[in-house]
Amino acid sequence: MGRVTERRRVIRVRNGVAGVRPDTLVAEEPLEIRLNGKPLAITMRTPGDDFALAVGFLVSEGVLGSASDVRAVTYCEGAAEDGSNTYNVVNVQLAPGVPVPDITLERNVYTTSSCGLCGKASLDAVRTTTRFPLREGGAADGVRIPARLLGELPDRLREAQKVFDRTGGLHAAGLFSPEGELLDVREDVGRHNAVDKIVGRAFQAGLLPLGGAVLLVSGRASFELAQKAVMAGVPVLAAVSAPSSLAVDLALESGLTLVGFLRGPDMNIYAGEERITW
Repeated sequence: MGRVTERRRVIRVRNGVAGVRPDTLVAEEPLEIRLNGKPLAITMRTPGDDFALAVGFLVSEGVLGSASDVRAVTYCEGAAEDGSNTYNVVNVQLAPGVPVPDITLERNVYTTSSCGLCGKASLDAVRTTTRFPLREGGAADGVRIPARLLGELPDRLREAQKVFDRTGGLHAAGLFSPEGELLDVREDVGRHNAVDKIVGRAFQAGLLPLGGAVLLVSGRASFELAQKAVMAGVPVLAAVSAPSSLAVDLALESGLTLVGFLRGPDMNIYAGEERITW
């Protein structure tokens, strides 16, 4: 299995003086996700939590809803030309009787670490396919988080980013309770992969829907990340940078609380302000 980090030679220049030294870089390798043995998608990811990434991806696709939907998750042997295991191909075998949408099997998707499944789904598709719909009106589900506490979460997430400290090249997703407790954190070269790993680990533990949780992501909040939050039943999504227009539209449509530019006491609340208290 690939390592999370790798060492490479670098010429480091400081104050005009050059020197050769080893540098620690985050590893990036392709992961092919197969469903019932059939290739479905390829994503560039940081190795680790591959099974969680695969099932989390399928949760966001509306294929999986509970741990009983999965018969087995395995690495595919013979993936390399010499028949060895590359640990870069994962197969998710569905339990007997679990339906597979035709659109999922018909498409082959290449996903880069920066974009996710760009433009794949419409707002209506997410709203009608999620198994864990958020309650309309936001605060109807009883989730509340003080704005002051919300502003402290980015620092708590940053403190938990162990690999980022060594490489400076990773995104992170953190799952928090409304009281600010860090429940889980995953790092990856792709924000959407980090979220899939979070969702997948919760799926494997039988914790979906994540109806009492706050999902915090480094960087921006794209439509894909908002989609993954809604599909996992997460009521609050926060990002340290900007959301996209389609992410805001989806949040308004689905009842998701969406916060952007979360930096200390400053933030922009784009939807679902009922869940934020002052």
